[in-house]
Amino acid sequence: MGTLKGKTLFITGASRGIGKEIALRAARDGANVALAAKTADTHPKLPGTIYTAAREIEEAGGNALPLQVDIRFEGQIAGAAAKTAETFGGIDILVNNASAISLTGTLATPMKRFDLMFGVNVRGTFASSQALLPYLLKGNNPHILNLSPPLSLDPKWFRDHCAYTMAKYGMSLCVLGMSGEFREAGVAVNALWPKTVIATAAIAAIPGVDTRHCRKPSIVADAAHAILTRDSRSCTGNFFVDEEVLASEGVTDFSRYAVEPGAPLLPDFFLDPS
Repeated sequence: MGTLKGKTLFITGASRGIGKEIALRAARDGANVALAAKTADTHPKLPGTIYTAAREIEEAGGNALPLQVDIRFEGQIAGAAAKTAETFGGIDILVNNASAISLTGTLATPMKRFDLMFGVNVRGTFASSQALLPYLLKGNNPHILNLSPPLSLDPKWFRDHCAYTMAKYGMSLCVLGMSGEFREAGVAVNALWPKTVIATAAIAAIPGVDTRHCRKPSIVADAAHAILTRDSRSCTGNFFVDEEVLASEGVTDFSRYAVEPGAPLLPDFFLDPS
């Protein structure tokens, strides 16, 4: 397996959950990680801040740069990108992880929540990619990785939470378009999605979800690491699923990723049972 040693990653929403796990996995290789997230002060309901995450990254062997960024505002992204490049001498990888969720039907989705999902998921992903691409085009084996699902027009993925599905698919459409646009320039643009529900603070807050039937964020982080160490010119335009990526790397036992080994796993949205 390849290494991210010496690479510089810019990860949105990296103060907790999957984003932080991807950062920690890179840190264990000796990578530089810019943590672009909103949480600078302790949240009453959610664990972690950009500063606590930065300490963990340093302890894991990486170099951390905590940056308070709301990706709905392109000026903040541009400033954070410039600071990252100035600090580490460039940027090689962008992970568009930040996301907002509301599993509500059309009549139960306030427009304020709709705007948040589109502002973070779609606009934030596009704006972050736009701001980071000038640096990535000069990077070493440059990658953009969006935490978004494979595209499907099956109505079952829209009928119960139309706004959320549109917002997540907006991130995936960025992969579809940008992978073609920047293929010749050698910038890889891919998507990654978990096969099962991942135990994060956001998921734990959803009524009816028992995290004992989930996997840990580390499975997504290990899959992301495998993708980000592949050749950017030959690995682009893919909609990866975490378990399939790791299986292709020779992993056969996934029990260590289970929150409660042996418990039935909840399949994630947007994937048909295999």
